[in-house]
Parts: sequence; C-alpha cells; structure tokens
Amino acid sequence: MTVPATSAAEERARDRDVTLLYLIKQVELAVRQALDDVVATADLTTLQYNALTVLERHPGITSAELARNSFVRAQTMAEMVTYLLGRGLVARERDEKNRKQYLLVLTPEGQQVLDGLYDTVADIETKMLDGFDTGQTEILRTYLLRCRHSLSGHPPR
Repeated sequence: MTVPATSAAEERARDRDVTLLYLIKQVELAVRQALDDVVATADLTTLQYNALTVLERHPGITSAELARNSFVRAQTMAEMVTYLLGRGLVARERDEKNRKQYLLVLTPEGQQVLDGLYDTVADIETKMLDGFDTGQTEILRTYLLRCRHSLSGHPPR
C-alpha cells in the first residue's frame, strides 16, 4: 500500500492548522535543547545558566527575586544557589538596608563563564532567526512582547 504524496499546498495548509500555542511550545523546546547542549559544556543546566544571566542583568537581588525572574520555585532556586555558590559563580552579600536579608551577585568567575558562552548562545538566536531581516526580527520581538504583556496582565513599560 502506498501513501499518496502530499503537495506543497497541502503541507502549507497543514502548517496553518497548527495552533500558535503549539508552535511557540515547539520553538521553546528547540531553543531549550540547543541551550542544554551549549551550557553543558560549562557544566551548567539551562536553568542555572538562566539564573546567572538574570544576576548579570539584575545584580544584588534576593534569592526569591531571582527565582521569580528565572521562572522557578523558591525551593528550586535555593538548591541552585547552593550549587552556584559552591562553584564560586555567585556570592551572597548582606543587604545593608535589611540586615536579615542576603543579596546575590555574580562573581568574576560567574561573569567569565557567561562571557565564554556568549557567542555560542548568540549563535542559537542567529540560527533561529535565519532568513529574517532586521525589521522582521524587531516585529517578531514586538509581537512576542505584546503576547507576554497580554498574558501577564501588565502593560508594556
């Protein structure tokens, strides 16, 4: 029994029938796999790498804030921070405004790890956007930000 060949038009119609949510999830999974492969070379998980990049952008935040900005539970972040502290990639500093609280910062070693991964991680985005011109890339960024703001209930800043 032979399966009838599908035409290019039928393939395009089938692609249009896929929901946007499903496509976004497929892109997320592809990005996650590519990131997993890259950050593993630095003996990190994608979640650990993400936490380090959050600290790079927002130094001096609490573990709870880091968890929220990294999309993980506080308990997961506590375990992650312990690991990152042990590797010397982050440090804790007592908060001068609230002596009961510690703030997390990226160490020079942590920055060095991020710097070493920067080009390879950037290559993932470049590959993902292959065929897009600068204007299309900015339109995609704008649309994704609008989607995020719509779902979060917070207006764009």
